[in-house]
Parts: sequence; structure tokens; C-alpha cells
Amino acid sequence: MQRIRLRYTKRGRLRFTSHRDFQRAFERALRRAEVPMAYSAGFTPHPKVSYANAAPTGTGSEAEYLEIALTEARDPETLRELLDESLPDGLDIIDAVEARTSGLADRLTASVWELRLDGVVPQEAERAVGAFRAAETVEVQRRTKNGMRTFDARAAVASLETHTPQADRPTDQPCAILRLVVRHVTPAVRPDDVLSGLRAVADLAPPVPAAVTRLAQGLFDEETGTVTDPLAPDREAVTAAPADRSGAAPAAAAKAPA
Repeated sequence: MQRIRLRYTKRGRLRFTSHRDFQRAFERALRRAEVPMAYSAGFTPHPKVSYANAAPTGTGSEAEYLEIALTEARDPETLRELLDESLPDGLDIIDAVEARTSGLADRLTASVWELRLDGVVPQEAERAVGAFRAAETVEVQRRTKNGMRTFDARAAVASLETHTPQADRPTDQPCAILRLVVRHVTPAVRPDDVLSGLRAVADLAPPVPAAVTRLAQGLFDEETGTVTDPLAPDREAVTAAPADRSGAAPAAAAKAPA
């Protein structure tokens, strides 16, 4: 059995797809691309696909990860191209590597998020960010299936900074960009929790919902404060001991409509 790890995106309007929606789309792509999937045992076998830390519905992402198990060996890059052609535009497979190490989920310990706050003056955002960073704790509330829960949104935030909006997106309205690194803790702290915290400590209230995108997720480096590529150990292992595998790739499939 061969295991392949994939990195995929949620872009544009497809950021509104739920995790269940993506699962259905991905399983259709596996069939279209004629991927030799391994299946679970039992009365209702399912393709062996492991999803890791999916982004919340409504947020974009450049760094979602999953792992698939195959019954026949395939070239990871060829497989990536076939699956990408079989998924709708916006759900894009952008990286693939053969799994040579264990514990992919254990290497997803933090995420880098970008929050675009249209209608917010950058100086106002910078003032709110300063107040948030200066606070020892920032209590926020979120409704869960068990009711309202209060927790600290500050401790999980490793860094929070303001950035200048990109020049290729001109607008006559003010706009502030926030970049934050959030550790994956329990309970999970999401970007909207940080926005609730900014409102609590500095009364920052964007007039329209923030556009949220996950830029990266991986292992958090405490020394540098950066988030590292979780697929790097597998690439290094492949380079150190390349596999001796063969097998024809399945025929290409047409790009599916959204």
C-alpha cells in the first residue's frame, strides 16, 4: 500500500463549501481520475482518506492537507495533476508527496491567517492590535452545541501584525490587513475569535464581515515564530531514499464544473 499526502486550496466562492461538501467532491474526483484507492473493511467500505484540521466554512485557504492510501503505486506529481483536473476550479491540488514519515496531523500545530478588514482604517487596526498584544488574557464567547462557552483568545496567538493592502487590489474605501499566527490548542481559537477579542479590548468592529484566508499551517517553530512546511520531512525522506516503484498512471480526466 502506498500513501500520498496532498495539499489543496479553497479559493474564491468555494471557500463557502463545507468540509462535507469537499469530501463528496474529492471522492468524485478520485473516481474520475481512476485512482486505485484502498478501501476500509466492513459492510460499507469507504476510500481510505484522512483529512487533517479542515478550515472553517466560509474561510479561504492555501494550506489544507489530506492523505490517501493506494493499492498500486503512482507518481505523486502525476496523481496531483489528474486529481486537480477532476476537481472544480477553486478546489486545487497544489502539492503531493509520498508519505515516508508518520504523524502528519502531529505536525499541524499552528496556522498563519490573513484577515482583510474592508472599511477599517489601518491606524485604527494598528491601535486595536497593540491593545490585544498588550493584554494578558482576552476572554471571548462562542456558541457551541453545548451552549455559550467563554475562553481566552490571547494565549493561542503567537503573533499579530498589521500589513499594507496589496497594490493590485485598489479601492477607494479604507482597508486594513491583519496577519496572525495561531497555535492549535484546545479549545480551538479561530480567526473570528481573535476578531471578537479585538472588539472586546479596543472596540474594533469592521462594518462588513472580514475576508479570512489561511496562508499556511504546519509545525510552529518557537525560536523563529514561523510555521514550517509539514510535507518537508516526507520530501527529504524521498530525496534521501527514493522509492523503486513503477506503474502506469490513469488516464487524465476533464476539469469538472463547480
